[in-house]
Amino acid sequence: MAQGRMTPMELVHYAVADAVATITLDSPHNRNALSRQLVTELFGHLEAAAGDDAVKVVLIVSAGRVFCSGADLSEATTDGMEEGAKRIVELQRLIVSMDKPVVVRVGGPVRAGGIGIVAAADIAIVSESTTFALTEVKLGLAAAIISLTVHHRMTPRAAALTTLGGEVFGGADAATYGLVTMAVPDDDLDDRVAAVCRSLATGAAQGLRESKRILNADLLETIDAKGAEMAALSARLFASDEAREAMTAFLSRKK
Repeated sequence: MAQGRMTPMELVHYAVADAVATITLDSPHNRNALSRQLVTELFGHLEAAAGDDAVKVVLIVSAGRVFCSGADLSEATTDGMEEGAKRIVELQRLIVSMDKPVVVRVGGPVRAGGIGIVAAADIAIVSESTTFALTEVKLGLAAAIISLTVHHRMTPRAAALTTLGGEVFGGADAATYGLVTMAVPDDDLDDRVAAVCRSLATGAAQGLRESKRILNADLLETIDAKGAEMAALSARLFASDEAREAMTAFLSRKK
């Protein structure tokens, strides 16, 4: 008797209610790291929301404590980041270019590549206790592919401080730096996100589409002009001896 092939467990969930498509990152084993599977599923759900006339707003949330821990370093050290970097550029581009507003609800830590999702979204609402860190510099890397969106949102001085320092900063600082729309008390996060989504959903589809295109025209132009270059740089840095040694040491400490 032949054995059936095991189906990988779904890492990203999709649900639609009241004109809002909620996309939930749910990969607890690696703290919602941007693995090939998670990025592929997230991309597919975003495309589904983009093509659904019943959806006016897209909301990205996370299950568990961590919103996103960045690139999947286990995959990066094994397989490199050439394709992964290109795919994350494409993911940011899809969020920026789709005709419907994308909101992120962040109630837990965000690191490195995960900050690119936050920056690509049209509206980012975070809890005051949320922490961020552009940790790439600590591993011999650079925030290359996410610089496309992060540097568009943050003030230049804030971008320099957080990118070169790689230190942890909080939700209130993220709002001051321009990375997120607002930081709210932890207990108010869900209510504030729901209120914003309800307000967005009252917009006419054409109005939302054309307004978003105006708002994101410059950012989209930047992604198209520099995306390939940043993906190539990211892949080269991930493949370097310095970065591979640092990532291997980091993964060893986590075990």
